[in-house]
Amino acid sequence: MKYLSTLQLAIGPMQIVLIVLVVLLLFGGKKIPELMRGLGSGIKEFKEASKDDDLKK
Repeated sequence: MKYLSTLQLAIGPMQIVLIVLVVLLLFGGKKIPELMRGLGSGIKEFKEASKDDDLKK
């Protein structure tokens, strides 16, 4: 029974296309690069902070 519930949560190619289309409609083509840039810098800062934390131990 648990196997069936995990199959329903799998994301296929059509779901990814649908998500991309919704994001394009919500934010527009000009805003997406800004969002991705912000996301990338946030991930970079998080990685640097976690490295600094590991060095302190």
